[in-house]
Amino acid sequence: MPPVPVRPGIYKIHAHIIGPTSLVTATEYAVKHGAPVITDRLNPLPIEQDWIVEPTEPVPGAPYVIHLAHHEAAGLVIHEDKLFVNTVERAEWAKFTFEHVIGGVKLLSDKGLALRAGHRGAQLELVEPKPEFQETFTLEFVSPLNED
Repeated sequence: MPPVPVRPGIYKIHAHIIGPTSLVTATEYAVKHGAPVITDRLNPLPIEQDWIVEPTEPVPGAPYVIHLAHHEAAGLVIHEDKLFVNTVERAEWAKFTFEHVIGGVKLLSDKGLALRAGHRGAQLELVEPKPEFQETFTLEFVSPLNED
């Protein structure tokens, strides 16, 4: 299936897991490879839950990088098939494409692995893609880039 183009901007990324809405969330405490990225309830402050989604380069079909909107040097990285946010060089950030699935989109890494949210509070991981709702996400557009 061809990748889905995504408008560059600031998003909240909703995980499709059982229970109240859960958002992709950067945790506050870093470990060896960065701060683990989990799913959590909506926080009143958007600092850990607003993400910028933008293409790696301005050409059609380019993969996307995702980084915190309020700490733009902190991008998503993958280590041992787990998702972290870290302030490393942009070239080290994980690259994703988006694929249409029933109910939302699937985020696929440049290695073809799908982002999976097991349950609220669990660190997001990358797995072989399967037709499971835990691999489905909704991108809620918050605002275009360069706007407050």
